[in-house]
Parts: sequence; structure tokens; C-alpha cells
Amino acid sequence: MTDHVTVAGVVVDTRHFIGGERVASAETFTDTSPIDGSTLGEIARGGPAEAEAAVSAAKAAFPAWAATSRAERARILHAIADGVEKRIEELAIVETHDNGALLRSHRRGVMPRVAHNFRFFADWLLTLDHEDFQTRGHTNHVSWDPAGPSVLITPWNAPLMLATWKVAPALAAGNTVVLKPAEWSPLTASLLADIAAEAGLPAGVLNVVQGLGAEIGDALTSHPDVRRISFTGSVPTAKRIAGSAAAQLTPLSLELGGKSPLLVFADADLDLAVDLAVEQYDNAGQVCLAATRILVEESIADEFTRRFVEKASRLKQGDPRDEATDLGPNIHPRQLEKIDGFVRRAIGQGARAVIGGTPDAGLGGLFYRPTLLTDVAQDSEIVQEEVFGPVLTLQTFATEEEAVRLANDTRFGLAATLATGDHERAERVTAQLVAGTVWVNCFFVRDLQAPFGGSRHSGVGREGGTWSFDFYCDLKNTVIAPNGWKNHG
Repeated sequence: MTDHVTVAGVVVDTRHFIGGERVASAETFTDTSPIDGSTLGEIARGGPAEAEAAVSAAKAAFPAWAATSRAERARILHAIADGVEKRIEELAIVETHDNGALLRSHRRGVMPRVAHNFRFFADWLLTLDHEDFQTRGHTNHVSWDPAGPSVLITPWNAPLMLATWKVAPALAAGNTVVLKPAEWSPLTASLLADIAAEAGLPAGVLNVVQGLGAEIGDALTSHPDVRRISFTGSVPTAKRIAGSAAAQLTPLSLELGGKSPLLVFADADLDLAVDLAVEQYDNAGQVCLAATRILVEESIADEFTRRFVEKASRLKQGDPRDEATDLGPNIHPRQLEKIDGFVRRAIGQGARAVIGGTPDAGLGGLFYRPTLLTDVAQDSEIVQEEVFGPVLTLQTFATEEEAVRLANDTRFGLAATLATGDHERAERVTAQLVAGTVWVNCFFVRDLQAPFGGSRHSGVGREGGTWSFDFYCDLKNTVIAPNGWKNHG
């Protein structure tokens, strides 16, 4: 086995990164590109031994990193951001080959956002403060103390951006990190380890272990020395992680699935509403926040559908490295099979495919045609369960009350999008929607200082801004007695 792979000219180490050193494993797993099914490389396949080594390294490095000044931690995080910016093209190329998302998006949006993640939390750390307050003459002082080694488990749909959304605040907080990337897209996490080391991050502060969740995940999440666990992924996996963490009472932050609605009222700007709906096909539908349930007021449903079909039909599927491509492939054969299974079962139960409904036979590979299903029942699988592919459903409503009822009628509550021209209606409906984020006449506008997370089965907790530090730290309140100091001199 070689210790590196070369992806379109970019060299990536395939070994773990533990305690500042590259560590091989006896076994490997195969990483393939969703673009053409080619093998990218054999990746070190960790298990309990690697998990133990990584947590031990994080534990050993924690005291010194926790004692490092805020200013120095912030300086190093900015240096990591500098390193990311110098390698945006390399990171974009590798991630496109690894997960099939658009190269142009990685270049222009995703990788610059990775650098911003580090800069934002570095700067926020320096402003983190709570005004002292008084209780019967006593002074209360609130502080954020580093919690300890943190296990961060990240998904495959936006590997590096979502990893650094966790890594940056954890490091800023003074915690040490064990990062476990998804096995379907592990390569940019390895590059991040190199960038962090080059930026001067001390050995053991960031560790990267690769492997299958069932083999290494339990060993990480049940470890008694782990003080925080943050996970983005599926509900079933989250339940398993929560069970592992329960024995140690390890605090969890879980960002899980979604089945978000897009509510389109008759008073909406119809062109804007159609644009918002078609945008839900972004990243081949592999976006947890996607509004996959389109709810349209009856009086405009026909016209909305006509315009939607016209616009969606112009989307170009193909090689994600091509600037003209709008939709790349889905991540893995298992994912494509899952998507197709959802659609076939829905059609078998009476749903109608207005567009799409099958894999793209002309392209072959892992491409699924953008799909819109109508004639779907509210209690059907296709309306209730997350597909995580380019599949939308369309239902109609007669009243505002019915729209809200349909929108909230799933076990999820990650996000919601609302299209309306009535400000008062927007306020009424938004107040009733069960969702961690609501967009009104827009979509996917994200600010790192805002709380992010889901309700119900879409997650536990919030991260972003001070909320991230609240999670990754142990908050302490120190109460000081009035005139309690003894003068010794």
C-alpha cells in the first residue's frame, strides 16, 4: 500500500494524522470518485486502536492548548485560513473528484467559506465576553473554559466546509479535536491536517482518523476521555452515537436530516418562488437544508408548475468539472439506489412524475434526473422521509392554516422557506413554523453568528457565534464577595 494518492496532480496522504504524525493502518478501504467510478485510492482504515491513539493524543495535547492565550489561538486559526486560501484550487479539485459537487462552486464559494470559518471563530473568540453583574453586592463573572478532547464526525455532502464549521470553533474554544470524516469523501480532511500543521498548530491538537463508522465510530463516541461530540448526518446514526455517549454523559450537538417545506402563497413573486424551488436541486439534491416539499396555494399551482418545469428542464447535468454543468452526480451507487427506490415506491403508490423519475440513462453512472412528484399523500413515505437526492414533491393548500399544518406535519424541523408578498403573513406563518432556520423570499443565506440547528428529529442543540462556544466550553460563573480581599501589604 502507498501512503499517498495523486488526484488531478494534487498529492494527498492516505494515512491517519495522529499526534502530529502520519500513521498507517493494517487495513484500507477504497475511495472512488462519483464522477466516473474510478478508484482514487486505498485509505487507511482505522478501528479501536486508532481511535484510542487519537483520543490519547488529543488528551495529552489539551492542557497546553487550553492554556494558550486567546490571542495566540486566534493567530494560529488565521494562519490556517491563510493556508486554506493558498490551496483553494487544490482543495476544490480534490473535493470535486471525491464527492462529485461542482468544481465552480468549490472554487468560488465552498473553499473560501472554509477559510472564513477559521477567521470568523478566531475573531469571535477575541470578543467573547459577558458583562459582570451584581447579586447583593457580590460580583458575578462568567467565563468560557475549554472542555477537553472533542470528537467531530462529519458528512460527505460538503466534507471540508462542514468539518471546519466544527473544527474552527472547537479549536478556538481551546479544545483538542479528533476529526472523523465520512468514508465516501475523506481526502480534504487529510489536506486540512497538513495545512494546520504548516500553520503551527501544535501536535495532537488536531487529529484526523479515517474509517468506517461502525468500526471506529463507537470507539470514539464511547471513549471516557472525550468531552464533546458533534455529529452531522442521519437520524439512525445519531441515535447510535447518543447511545454510545450516554454511558459517559458526553454532551452532544447533532445536526441531522430534514424534510423542509417551501410555502408559496398566491401573493408571492412567482418568478422568485420558481427560482427558489429550482434551487433546491443544488448539489444534486444532497443538501440537508433543501426544501424538498413544495407547498403551493391552489389558485397559482398550475402556473407555478408550468414555470417550474420550464426552468428545471434547462438544468444541465454532467461532469462537475465542466463550468456549464448545473448538477453533478450523486455520491455513491448505494445512494443512487436509495433515491431510485424512494421514487419507484412513490410512483407505485400513485404519485406522478411531472419531470424526471428515473436515473439518467444517457449519462449513465450516478446521475439521477431532477424529479418533481405530484399526487402524493401527506402520510406517504416520499413526503415524510428524507430522500437526499434531486427529488421534490408538490402539494397544494387552500388556506394559510392548511399550509402551516402541512409544513409542520413531519418528524423533522430543520428549515423552512416562505415565498409571500405580504409582510404580516410572513410574520404570522414564520411564528408557527417548526424549524431551526426560516428563510423569507430567499434561500441558503447563512451567517456564522446566527444559531444553527434543527428541531424534533432534525437535531439537538445550536451552533454558531456564541452558541458554538457555549457548546464547546464549560461555562463557569465566579462569584466574588464584596470587600473580601485581605490586604497583606
